[in-house]
Amino acid sequence: MIKLTYESRRQLGYRFMMAPALLLMAAFIVFPAFYAFSLSLTDDALLGFAAQESSFVGLRNFSRLFGDPLFWNSLKVTLIFVIGSAVIGQFVLGFLSALALQRPVRYKPIFNAIICLPNAVPEMVVGFLWISMFASGEYGTLNRFVAWFGVNPQQWLYTFPLLSIIIVNTWRGIAFAMILLTSGLAAIPKDIYEAARVDGATDTQVFWRITVPMMMPTIFLYMFISTVTTFAIFGLVYTLSRGGPANSTEILGIYIYNQSFTAFQLGYGAAVAVVSLVVSMILGIIYVKALKVEV
Repeated sequence: MIKLTYESRRQLGYRFMMAPALLLMAAFIVFPAFYAFSLSLTDDALLGFAAQESSFVGLRNFSRLFGDPLFWNSLKVTLIFVIGSAVIGQFVLGFLSALALQRPVRYKPIFNAIICLPNAVPEMVVGFLWISMFASGEYGTLNRFVAWFGVNPQQWLYTFPLLSIIIVNTWRGIAFAMILLTSGLAAIPKDIYEAARVDGATDTQVFWRITVPMMMPTIFLYMFISTVTTFAIFGLVYTLSRGGPANSTEILGIYIYNQSFTAFQLGYGAAVAVVSLVVSMILGIIYVKALKVEV
């Protein structure tokens, strides 16, 4: 009978406690990814002969994908959407909110509630809410507001479709950025600020030479999480625009849905999903490796 040391028993206990989480990851992340890749190598479909018995087509779906201008358009739209809403919009407004909370603010609980409320609302509900905001005609909420400044009613989701969904996703994601960046600001030792003040540093110098450098790990952690999650958004954009008009808001998630369940081409849709996963992994590697930040 083999006797285990205390260290061995502790390591075994850690592995045992991690087992449920690893099983869930395997069931809901690893297996679907491998299944999607295997499906992308077939001509599986929802209608026709391929729906009865699919056949192996190799890399034909990927060859078709890279020659499809609609795919490249959806990839471009997705990157603009991610950069505009997650990397720029949510980060800038979330960082400003986090900095504001470091100072004495009257009615701080109300301020926190206003910022955090959008993140508590399901994305489908957010979509329907902003549809009423962007409604065309004189009775649309936004049109009634801009009418005070003499601006004629607009069809916002048709005139500025991509900008509109960027604004909505920015509004919804400020809370997550604020919470994460606030935790990063709270971790900076106050002694450093006091020493800088004693040396005569201005607010601008303190911000750029102390706050920003010491916040970099938190900033890039936020960038990594927000980029990957925004890359996978579907329900919000589908509710607002369904990818229109003229594919101007057709992000990759909607393109995959259209190819799989509107055009009934499951194999081709799976190929797009695999490429989307690879792009997400590349973005993650860029954040974690190229920027040399441990997360």
